Amino acid sequence: MTSNKSITEPFADRLLDWWAKHGRHDLPWQQPRTPYRVWVSEIMLQQTRVEAVTDYFERFINTFPDLQALATAEIDQVLSLWSGLGYYARARNLHAAARILIDEFDGQFPNTVEQLNALPGIGRSTAAAICAQAFDLRAPILDGNVKRVLARHAAIEGWPGQTRVANRLWEEADIRTPEEHAADYTQAIMDLGASLCSRSRPSCSSCPVKADCQARIQQRQHELPTPKPRKTIPERIQAFDILRNEAHQLLMVRRPPSGIWGGLWCLPEAGSLESVSAVQSLAAPEPIRHAFSHFRLELQFHHSLIEAEDLVMNRNLQWRSIEGWLNQGIPRPIRHLLENLQ
Repeated sequence: MTSNKSITEPFADRLLDWWAKHGRHDLPWQQPRTPYRVWVSEIMLQQTRVEAVTDYFERFINTFPDLQALATAEIDQVLSLWSGLGYYARARNLHAAARILIDEFDGQFPNTVEQLNALPGIGRSTAAAICAQAFDLRAPILDGNVKRVLARHAAIEGWPGQTRVANRLWEEADIRTPEEHAADYTQAIMDLGASLCSRSRPSCSSCPVKADCQARIQQRQHELPTPKPRKTIPERIQAFDILRNEAHQLLMVRRPPSGIWGGLWCLPEAGSLESVSAVQSLAAPEPIRHAFSHFRLELQFHHSLIEAEDLVMNRNLQWRSIEGWLNQGIPRPIRHLLENLQ
């Protein structure tokens, strides 16, 4: 392995110099860069691009400006602001972690990777990113962009999801992370992966660390990192009931807290409400196709006017107007459906 002395300082210094001129300095969570704002942004940025997160972050912070506001909020409020961002377990974990921080940490963020990593929804790399950016403490990170930079710079073969490859990448991340300027370095290496060292069209000629990038030297930029082995993505079909009452309200159920769309309000799955009897069948909307990370779903719909008295309402089964439901936490394809129904 390359020694710490031979690569750490040159790599970090070149990267920091580049970032000072070309990096992102005006992201909303950088102004100000508080532990709370950094934490919220890092959770939102898990598996989601900066461009998609920015508006969500600003709405979220406007509603929950601090840890206390988030911890005392109802989960429905949190999920409503998360609706459309996907991976809803992140929102549930964010809410749960906020309550833990209030109850067990007196409302203060811990500043060690180990303590942060123990909170719901925070893995090793997210904990390190929070530690580095919120407290300016040295903490190597390994998000998707950083994996790509390191796999190319050190010519590491193999899919990064494999334990052996991931361990090697963590070693390379540790070698390159400087003792000082941790916050800036962390943002710099993420910015490099998000811009010049992109997945499909890396701009190697402008890269600050091109001189010793092994992928560039070996002309293997488009081979590394090794892609995830392809699998056939299964397709599923699920029918849902669009149930209306005479007051033009729509019936929705809260989904279980775990699994797909966990904790969100959704149309009931077709036939799941046994006591429902249709008064009139209505024209059904066209099916909607929606892609998840591990399967594709075709949503089909049955549309009916029903007798509202047939149902006993509870906290997980409610009538609201379409406008009312659009202000709740609902899955993206259901939101698209309701906007068209409206």
